[in-house]
Amino acid sequence: MKIDDPVYVAGHNGLVGSAILKELKKQGYGNLICKSRQELDLSNSSDVASFFEEEKPEYVFMAAAKVGGIYANNAYPADFIYQNLMVQNNIIHNSYLNGVKKLLFLGSSCIYPKHCLQPMKEEYLLSGPLEPTNEPYAVAKIAGIKMCSSYRRQYDVDYISAMPTNLYGNNDNFDLQNSHVLPALLRKTHEAKISKAPAVTIWGTGSPRREFMYVDDMAAACVFVMKNYSNSEIINIGTGKDVTIRQLAEIIIDVAGYKGELRFDESKPDGMPRKLLDVSRLKSFGWTASTDLKAGIAKTYEWYLSALENGDIRM
Repeated sequence: MKIDDPVYVAGHNGLVGSAILKELKKQGYGNLICKSRQELDLSNSSDVASFFEEEKPEYVFMAAAKVGGIYANNAYPADFIYQNLMVQNNIIHNSYLNGVKKLLFLGSSCIYPKHCLQPMKEEYLLSGPLEPTNEPYAVAKIAGIKMCSSYRRQYDVDYISAMPTNLYGNNDNFDLQNSHVLPALLRKTHEAKISKAPAVTIWGTGSPRREFMYVDDMAAACVFVMKNYSNSEIINIGTGKDVTIRQLAEIIIDVAGYKGELRFDESKPDGMPRKLLDVSRLKSFGWTASTDLKAGIAKTYEWYLSALENGDIRM
């Protein structure tokens, strides 16, 4: 990408999209195209077609998606499969029709099989049954990956797919029902601290292991991959390190300065027992994450407190 090339960041107001936009600006890119949900409905085929015809982006970061934690995936399976399929179909197809030079599609580590070998290598995709709690979302994302590789094979376009691990950071969703585990725990812990509650209750047993990546690292990796990776095979983006949910909660409690105890509601689902990405492919290209988990959570908590004070937070 050249500095003045027109670059479209789909989903620029979300966790990942906003971080990618910030990283592009940091690197000097100035011809950035962004449309809010109110300005452009990405699930509307005709609107997306008109947008691409008018704006003619040459590079596309596809960070727009409907995402959520275990509760949201269980409660709204139709929304997750329909909205994600519609958005990615519209963007990928119209990128092809309008001569986009390169497109980066973002999947998720949760689309690997439920009992996948650990750490999860890229070739393990579709090697076993999916986790039932997020199967509709996973099926949609797998369809997006296959769409990119199919357009690449048939039309010789440079569309690539990256699989990020669990992400957190500024502009995350802190809604207790629809958010992912880290922001939900951060909010629960803060509210327990303020109310002087004796305990924080966590879904499941606390034993599942998860990998967490600070979103600014993810954004830097996305720009790096856009510049340096061109292959029909997917590429994992993560830290290569994981912790148990209990360990995560203990870090959050320490960062927030909460003095109560942890309680685990074992009647609630754990989800996949482990999700750790094998990031050797990404490392072979010369990129590794730099933000320590505790340091990243501290940065996120600082942002959360500021956003809470300003009323500028999703919850």
